[in-house]
Amino acid sequence: MSDKFHAELAETKEKVLGLGYLAVGMLEDALRALEENDPVRAEAVKARKRDLSNRTNALEEEMYRLIALYQPMAKDMRMIACSLLLISSAERIGRYGKDIASVVLRTYDDDPGATQRYTDLVRGLSIPHMGSIVIGMINDSLKAYETEDLSLVAHHSDRDDAVDALWHTIFREGITYMMEDTRTITRCTNYLMVVRYLERCGDHACKIAEKVTYLVTGEQNEIR
Repeated sequence: MSDKFHAELAETKEKVLGLGYLAVGMLEDALRALEENDPVRAEAVKARKRDLSNRTNALEEEMYRLIALYQPMAKDMRMIACSLLLISSAERIGRYGKDIASVVLRTYDDDPGATQRYTDLVRGLSIPHMGSIVIGMINDSLKAYETEDLSLVAHHSDRDDAVDALWHTIFREGITYMMEDTRTITRCTNYLMVVRYLERCGDHACKIAEKVTYLVTGEQNEIR
């Protein structure tokens, strides 16, 4: 395969990484906005949605161009397959960040005492803890894609199990909050949607890890 192809592929890989970090940044900022009852930060997350979409479309086109022009094989083709999956997953992760930002704006209350009450509720439901695990998984998947170091994703199965367990625990706790105080029903329902988004983001982190493993080893292994 020509040096020109590998130079273009390396350049495109850097852009894919940039997209991934844009997406995880949107998710991280949206969670901070949720925890801090911060509509300004939430609006800033939503404003990045257009950049996310534009980069996604441009990178998909670039990958298809590389396939058509150079007809890569073996590991080069696996790199493109992995990159296409990462592009798709990053776009979804960023959209979930935007959706969480929308929850912040939909439930915002400018009452002076509201922020502390809602921060306590978000923390009481362990949403920041769940978010930190998911963001760590995504960042490690991106780093593994960058470095091809599979040790970074070796424990994704255990981490995904922890995320799933938190999802079920938070769901039960959310129902309890709503039963004890019906005034929390709307807010808790929205927060349970946030937790569902986080669970899906964890799944995307696992999908990226699976494709990075395929890239490095040539073997398809599902993270369960």
